[in-house]
Amino acid sequence: MRTLGRWSLAAILATAAMGALTFGAAAQNRQFSFAYDQPKGSGYDAAADMFNNKLMELSKGTLSINKYPGAQLGTEAQTMQKVQTGDIDFVFLSTANASTAQPESGVFSIHFIFNGENHAMKVLGDPKVIAAMRDLYAAKITGAHMIGLGSQGLRHIYGKKPVQTVADLKGIKMRVQATVTEDATFPAYGAQVVHMAFGEVYTALQTGVVDMAENGINNYLINKHYEPAPVLSLTEHEANNAAIFISDKAWSSLSEEQKKWVLAAADEVSRNEPKIAFDLEHQALGKLEKIGVKVVKNVDKNGFMQISKPIQDKLAGDLGPNAVKVLAMVRQVQ
Repeated sequence: MRTLGRWSLAAILATAAMGALTFGAAAQNRQFSFAYDQPKGSGYDAAADMFNNKLMELSKGTLSINKYPGAQLGTEAQTMQKVQTGDIDFVFLSTANASTAQPESGVFSIHFIFNGENHAMKVLGDPKVIAAMRDLYAAKITGAHMIGLGSQGLRHIYGKKPVQTVADLKGIKMRVQATVTEDATFPAYGAQVVHMAFGEVYTALQTGVVDMAENGINNYLINKHYEPAPVLSLTEHEANNAAIFISDKAWSSLSEEQKKWVLAAADEVSRNEPKIAFDLEHQALGKLEKIGVKVVKNVDKNGFMQISKPIQDKLAGDLGPNAVKVLAMVRQVQ
């Protein structure tokens, strides 16, 4: 009986040791939730992969993310709230929809402040701009920290008829993102603004709740918005910028070294994801033309610019001092 007791004790100790090792391994390999509202194949999806790859590389596989694409965890406004409460670890969402938590975020939605693709990519990867945007969000948002920027290209208008001049928007019901900049600018073009979650846009276009919407080309393609809205007009009126946030709950749980890894992974996205996003835009345009979507390339942007440019500074000023600072920095990037 004593011998059996000794073996039983040994077995118990061995089992406990294995349990401790298993627990230690689980503690060493941590996975975070990373949510976004666009499907696989989008710029958001590319950003998530890029972030994960860099984080795993720096942490030697001890930190990684689980992706939740396609609004699985809620709309952008909802995931912004959830990251603030710590229910989601990371979110990647448009800077326009982040304005629900910090209105000054709408500065990136001011029309025609980005002079084409190259300018947008340079701005988003500029360390000074990234730092200024972090300050902008920190001034208002509680429970979350902005750590990086990204893109889904430039935004364009689509519907059942072409937009060749600003006059074509008169009386049009236009779905826009919920920012004060959109609410001021599109009515100045003559349109009526309508707010709704992105996931509702397809049906709204189909049923006539809205006449037109505006977004990036790849988003228009992969969400099949060309079905109810078969005419795409390349207005390039706005940059389709995005930001990565981490919950304060997740951030506070990290060691100083782990925080450096997370920031480095976010910087990787800021520097490199915008080019991928614009490449996706170019590929998407080719696919749309092949399936018969009417693409209006000769949009007269002068009328739009004449209306929007005089109100750029007023919009930034109304938003707040951080918005004014960011607008000035955007203009300084060459």
